[in-house]
Amino acid sequence: MKLTRAALAITLVGVLPAAAFAAQITGAGSTLAQPVYQKWADASSASTGVSLNYQGVGSGAGTKLIMERTVDFGASDAPLSHMKLVQNSLLQFPTVIGAVDIAVNIPGVASDALKLTGPIIAAIYMGTITNWNDPQIAKLNPGLKLPDLAIAPVYRADGSGTTYVFSGYLAKVSPDFKSKVGVDKQLSWPAGQGAKGTAGVAGAVKNTVGGLGYVESAYATLNHLTVAQLQNHDGKFLKPTPAAFKAAAANADWSGAADFAVDMNDQPGANSWPIVSTTFVLLPTNPTDKAKSAAVLKFFAWALKDGDGPAMELQYIPLPASVKAAVRTAWAAVEAGK
Repeated sequence: MKLTRAALAITLVGVLPAAAFAAQITGAGSTLAQPVYQKWADASSASTGVSLNYQGVGSGAGTKLIMERTVDFGASDAPLSHMKLVQNSLLQFPTVIGAVDIAVNIPGVASDALKLTGPIIAAIYMGTITNWNDPQIAKLNPGLKLPDLAIAPVYRADGSGTTYVFSGYLAKVSPDFKSKVGVDKQLSWPAGQGAKGTAGVAGAVKNTVGGLGYVESAYATLNHLTVAQLQNHDGKFLKPTPAAFKAAAANADWSGAADFAVDMNDQPGANSWPIVSTTFVLLPTNPTDKAKSAAVLKFFAWALKDGDGPAMELQYIPLPASVKAAVRTAWAAVEAGK
């Protein structure tokens, strides 16, 4: 029996997977969030019918792209001010909590063996500590043989939310860094070399003997980077573990955070990892394509409901239930098309 073209089309709709007809959405920005967004996209498309194309181009670029309406949503680890959000008709909401690790390349030093403090890291990036056997580093590591080797710090050359989080931490623990370098997505670093993106920083550290850099914990785990212990707010040295990230996140004060812009760096608590941040989505409150905007919310609704497991596999920390509820409430303006 021959099928007409229309009958053939109906037949194919019945047999092709739902993903073949998925709503296509685009997002760009945060490299901290990239691993979990990609994992969520793979896990959710069959049930949501939403297909995500996400590019980890850095928080600065992601913010610019959503302001220009080049993508369906932007992603940034550096929250925008309320004024910027209003001026650009954007809603800002958190999706997951991540951490930043310190990656190193020191011959003979294994992962989690080296101990560092925030003030020492700040001094390295300011160019006042330049060698791995510096007395201040040696004092922290009496059982570790540190070579007479120059430190080669690496920083993000592009506009980066990870840089914003990392520099925010250094500014909290080092008044000198705060006054001379400051906090931003892109900085004039006194020492070191720049590299583009997380992959660029990680690659530069891995390929440079003596290298040191800051990278998202999920990326460090996936790529088996050598990382250091850090001294936290309470003076304890910790390895970068999900338990330490969770302890820091648990101490965050969301109650007074306008537009969800909570600061999680250098939280108190003996078990709190010192460099932790939530990552944000930026979504137009006046979408030109309401169907795409609805698909973005459908994707993140799945993430808030079913995405905790996949996120924790990558060492992210899920949002507290109360914050998830507040996010869903905040979506109402976009859903109403206001």
